[in-house]
Amino acid sequence: MRISKSFSGTSGAIAAARQLMSSFLYNVRAGGTAVEEEAVEGAALVVSELVTNAVKHTDGPLGVDLCITGEAVEICVWDSSPARPVLMGPDPARIGRHGMEIVAVLCGGFSVTPRAGGKQITARLPLRAGAA
Repeated sequence: MRISKSFSGTSGAIAAARQLMSSFLYNVRAGGTAVEEEAVEGAALVVSELVTNAVKHTDGPLGVDLCITGEAVEICVWDSSPARPVLMGPDPARIGRHGMEIVAVLCGGFSVTPRAGGKQITARLPLRAGAA
């Protein structure tokens, strides 16, 4: 199962992408695939963090591609900037800029791939505890 959607890059894209993710996983669950509620919440947080970065750090459109791969949801967010995200180390005194840290912890990492006119960030989140 797969879904893709492009957004204008305005702040409204963040909530819309989060809703897209939640609806997608609820539809996957309705189709008979085991999806824990924690996975839905975690995936919504991951897509929200990735789209927030795209909105804050780029001027152009962005897109979200969601796909079920085995026992995980693959979350791809592309944007119009070639600049790679910065993964900062844990710092409880830092205010903000924890988005990629959150993505890395929930997904066990992420990858960044250049694409025409920008980049794509890909992360995978298990649908159930103990799944890969």
